[in-house]
Amino acid sequence: MCNLYKMTKTSAEVANFFGGSAGPPGNAGESVYPGYPGYVMADGRVRQMAWGFPLALKGKNGQPLKPKPVNNARTDKLDSGFWKPSFHARRCLIPVSEFAEAEGNPGAKTRTWFSLPDHEIFAVAGIWRDTAEWGPTYSMIMTDACRHVADVHDRMPVILHRDSWSDWLEGGAEAARLLCQPFAAEMTVRRTADAWVQR
Repeated sequence: MCNLYKMTKTSAEVANFFGGSAGPPGNAGESVYPGYPGYVMADGRVRQMAWGFPLALKGKNGQPLKPKPVNNARTDKLDSGFWKPSFHARRCLIPVSEFAEAEGNPGAKTRTWFSLPDHEIFAVAGIWRDTAEWGPTYSMIMTDACRHVADVHDRMPVILHRDSWSDWLEGGAEAARLLCQPFAAEMTVRRTADAWVQR
């Protein structure tokens, strides 16, 4: 599952990429982690939202705890009650420059990055909703890993070609579901010695 990605463009550059309007500049960082802000294209404009739908948690004695951000939605779970309303009515595009997966042995995992050749930015399928806890939030759609990712993780984000953006944003649920496939084209894999957990 994807728990870290980079987005190196401004909201205005993202709006130009998607052909939409830019919302107010936000404070989203270049590295995006669950629970932190990122940019999405929704309803024709670029908006800043928190990455991850809040999941209510309770302690041992039933006391409410801080919600957990659920930042990935598996394709095979999109008709569950947690995801279905957003999948059917509130789909978005997530601009990504590259995404990371943890690779290596427990306690010594490093960051391996995946991107598209000759693309400074690409679109990942997402869904969004307004929440009482964090305001507007989004989650990234995950599918089976393609051949470039499979030796690192068994799942990957759904990467959308430009000619499928409108189907994802405006098409029916079944048309959108057909787009949730492993990426078939070439990808760039960048292995690093950077620790997955950086203290």
